[in-house]
Amino acid sequence: MADADDVRRLALALPQVTEIDSAGFDFRVADRGFVWSYPERRPGKPRVIRTDVAVLYVGDEAEKQALLLGEPELFFTAPGYAGLPLVMLRLPAVSVPRLAELITDAWRMRAPEQVQSELTTGPDAGPR
Repeated sequence: MADADDVRRLALALPQVTEIDSAGFDFRVADRGFVWSYPERRPGKPRVIRTDVAVLYVGDEAEKQALLLGEPELFFTAPGYAGLPLVMLRLPAVSVPRLAELITDAWRMRAPEQVQSELTTGPDAGPR
C-alpha cells in the first residue's frame, strides 16, 4: 500500500525533479509534469485534490489502454482525460516497489535525454 508520502519520496529521488506548490503533490522534470495528485471534478461542485490518487504520464494511448484493461483495480481514467497519455493510479492499491517503477517510467518519458543519463542504469535503476 502506497501513499502521497511515497510518491513524494520516490519522485524527489530522481534527477532534476522539482515539486510545484499545490494542494496535493505535483512533480516535474525539465518543466514537464510526470506525476501529480488527481484533481477530481464533480458536476456542480468544486474540484477536490485527491492525494490518494496519482495522475501518471504514460507516453501514449496504447500504454494507457494496456494499463486500464490489464489492471483495472489499479488504474482508471476520467472523461476530461480522453485522448491524453495519462492514467489515474489508486495509491492504496499499489505496492511501493510497483509505484517506484511507474514513477520512474513516467519520469523517463518526460526527462530530456541528457537528464536521463544521470539515472543509474540496470535492472534496479530508479528510486527505492
